[in-house]
Amino acid sequence: MRGHAAEFGVIAAKGITQVEPLLQKIAEATMPQAAKETLAQLGRVIAQLDAQLAEITKRLTAKHKANPVSQRLAAIPGIGPLTALTMAATVDPGQFESGRHFAAWLGLTPRERSTGGRQCLGGISRAGNERLRQLLVVGAMAVIRHARPGSKTASPWLLGLLERRPRKLAAVALANKMARIVWAMMTNGTAYRRLPQAA
Repeated sequence: MRGHAAEFGVIAAKGITQVEPLLQKIAEATMPQAAKETLAQLGRVIAQLDAQLAEITKRLTAKHKANPVSQRLAAIPGIGPLTALTMAATVDPGQFESGRHFAAWLGLTPRERSTGGRQCLGGISRAGNERLRQLLVVGAMAVIRHARPGSKTASPWLLGLLERRPRKLAAVALANKMARIVWAMMTNGTAYRRLPQAA
């Protein structure tokens, strides 16, 4: 809508919050009536989509609050209500022998091409559930974005990893760790416990 309006000389800032001001500018602008009506129709479609997204978010939030496993998992840094609810609804932790097997099933472990006693690890295998892997990696990137030395939320392990490795590689390693924590919490029914910071 912003691009079409710009063709008629109506300029607006980027962002979903700028839709209403853009619609007001379009209504006041001197342009063909057919263009005004078409752009107003686009505005109504955007408003309808916003209402549908708000309703979906409301339903997902209610499901998250009604699910005790989802609420426990959401306490893990980097795992929000959507990821927690998806994990609680789709993962059966009894299928896996350990958190390592669960992380491997998600595709968060390196692909191994070892031979003759020589270990050769490649990139992550990307096997398993792509949606769950994506949610964990995006959550890990959010944690990394706010990781600072002296921060109460950043672990020394993560800060050390960020000094040695690129951010995306560190995000996959953190997602692997998060997957293992998820498996342990779902298997044992325990709450998340943050490790005490070193003095």
